[in-house]
Amino acid sequence: MKYIITPIVLLFSGLVFSQEKENNTQKDSVKNLKEVVISANQIIGSKFEAANKTGSASYISTADLQKFNYTDINRVLRTVTGVNVYEEDGFGLRPNISLRGTSPDRSAKITLMEDNVLIAPAPYSAPAAYYFPSVARMSAVEILKGSSQIQYGPFTTGGTINFVSAPIPTKFSAGFLTDYGSFNTSRTVANVGIANETVGAVVQFLNYNSDGFKNLPSGANTGFDKKDIMAKFRVQSKPTSKIYNALDFKMVYAEEDANETYLGLTEEDFNNSPFMRYAGSEKDNITTKNNQFSVTHTLKTSNYFSVTTTAYRNKFARNWYKLNDVRFGGTTYAIDAILEDPTTNALAFDYVTGAQNSPNNALRVRANNRGYLAQGVQTKLDFHFLTGDVYHDLEVGVRYHKDSEDRFQWNDSYAMIDGSMVLTTAGTPGTQDNRVAYASALAAHALYKIKYNDLTVTPGIRFETIDLLNKNYGTNDVTRTGVNLVENDNHVKVWLPGIGANYRFNNYVSLFGGVHKGFAPPTNTPGTDAENSTNYEIGTRYNYKKFSGELVVYFNDYKNLLGSDLAASGGSGTLDQFNAGEAHVKGIEFLINYQVLKEESKFKLPITFGYTLTDTEFVNEFASSDGAWGTIEKGDEIPYISKHQFNASIALEHAKFELILGVRYSGEFRTVAGQGSIPNENSVPSNTVVDFGSKYKFNKHFSVTGNINNLFDTTYLVSRVPAGLRPGMPFSASIGIAAQF
Repeated sequence: MKYIITPIVLLFSGLVFSQEKENNTQKDSVKNLKEVVISANQIIGSKFEAANKTGSASYISTADLQKFNYTDINRVLRTVTGVNVYEEDGFGLRPNISLRGTSPDRSAKITLMEDNVLIAPAPYSAPAAYYFPSVARMSAVEILKGSSQIQYGPFTTGGTINFVSAPIPTKFSAGFLTDYGSFNTSRTVANVGIANETVGAVVQFLNYNSDGFKNLPSGANTGFDKKDIMAKFRVQSKPTSKIYNALDFKMVYAEEDANETYLGLTEEDFNNSPFMRYAGSEKDNITTKNNQFSVTHTLKTSNYFSVTTTAYRNKFARNWYKLNDVRFGGTTYAIDAILEDPTTNALAFDYVTGAQNSPNNALRVRANNRGYLAQGVQTKLDFHFLTGDVYHDLEVGVRYHKDSEDRFQWNDSYAMIDGSMVLTTAGTPGTQDNRVAYASALAAHALYKIKYNDLTVTPGIRFETIDLLNKNYGTNDVTRTGVNLVENDNHVKVWLPGIGANYRFNNYVSLFGGVHKGFAPPTNTPGTDAENSTNYEIGTRYNYKKFSGELVVYFNDYKNLLGSDLAASGGSGTLDQFNAGEAHVKGIEFLINYQVLKEESKFKLPITFGYTLTDTEFVNEFASSDGAWGTIEKGDEIPYISKHQFNASIALEHAKFELILGVRYSGEFRTVAGQGSIPNENSVPSNTVVDFGSKYKFNKHFSVTGNINNLFDTTYLVSRVPAGLRPGMPFSASIGIAAQF
């Protein structure tokens, strides 16, 4: 296995952070049964729990999130090894996340949750995550990889990300953070919570907006305005009750209005003016509305037995109104083809840029209007007990889930007149795409944790049975009478076993590993099979004196890899999937932390370094109609995955202030599957970006913050899709004030 070193010599590893040193000497005692009880909305719970998993796990705490005060999830996740992301809009509004080499397109191949509930708009029928939780309102982010995430499907190959929202406090609390910076970017987060021994509540508000860092010829706004409101209410038994009951209600309302586009730049224009936008994108805009509701009941009959049941309903609507193609002279020119070859398509390119006036109806703008609904009920039983010196923990969970995606789209046609777009023909809703995809799924899992002395073993199994259906009413039946109805369906049933183990040699070094079956459901496209793989990992964690860290090697053996036709990755946007056959993904994840100064010092100077190697290859030949994959030869690399990445940070911490400098390196990646050196037209070059964060504490209630993203104003390419080249965010600075009571 190329790049994979003999894992038994992994003596430099661990995921125990130096600021929790006092926890590192604490044995995972089988006598302390309460230790394993985690809040119902969390899947890890703490850094200590992450460091004792039988698989890879990362816990990004509130303190971690506050170091840079990031609002961009891409920047947050780049601190975690094993994560690949490629940017799109510069603000992280719709991220493309890969865990251990899964396809990053719209984060569609990882399990996304908020408070332990599936959060993608339609995770089974249309998993592309056009809605993504606002990390600016979260209290923690949890990432599971390897066999430790088999409990959380449906996507079990790469991993799971769970966002933990603001908790209900144990007493009155209130706080806010407001900042302002470059491009008229501002953020306000405010929350207030109350509680007594039986009742508690919290309400949180987020407003995040910007004018954007790209420039239209008209000078129009290229930014966004995003609002979130979250509220929780709890009623629970008194602490003296023999049987504990709690009922939690949660509501989230989120809306966004963003002047975002699929239209990028030609190579020449990117090199000359990377932050420009063409006149043909002036009407591009996405509006979204999201409603989440959930109710959770928790029953504990003792410290050893609990049942948690959650019913949830998520409704999401969006309309991404954006330039799709140019038509004249009986020919249609797709926008990606125009930008790839602006010389051959010179007249169409002039219409897009506004350099020439166009005929009526030459520019076609598509209203990608879609509605999503996801709802279900899930319950989890946890029972742990002792038999002598052996600790047992049995977890059994069941979830019934239904979701749907309703496409009701149309095209409007424009003319380019004196550098501005003028509507010439308004389309009729439903005449471009008129179909509904449905999914229903029953999932169940059982995980058994057994611990004797310093050895912990966790065998488990997951079961999924999924029914998928697509109803295409056709573009001539906008009232959906069914006269031209075409139906497709697909069904899948799968058992997913896995086992993990962790052995602690002493309080400083442990060895863990596991093997599990990976899975991703197909869509309703006839003839497509489920994505399946066998995944292996082995690693070690250590924490000795001033050093702590983790080293993991893994190998994912795909028996069938699925590709998807997504417009976001350069395809036509049908969402049709195709069988891509066998592939191998292997890698190394290395993290080390070092505390420079002595423990008794008034200052702390922690240094962190993380490195990720992700090596991918197809091991068979095939041809697809998808533009990003095309014709594949054996040995080709999977596109949009950086082989090499690293991140590092150094901080100076004091009781009154904090300063932190972070650097991240993203290696070159290819945009079309291939092997060997990457042709320039298919390459996104490597880049190095430095960020800076600071905080000064006036007292325990008030502090002032200052942050700089891209300190050295590096201009870098992040993507060549959906259509054309896109820049990362340039230098930006912000200053703010925070209060906590």
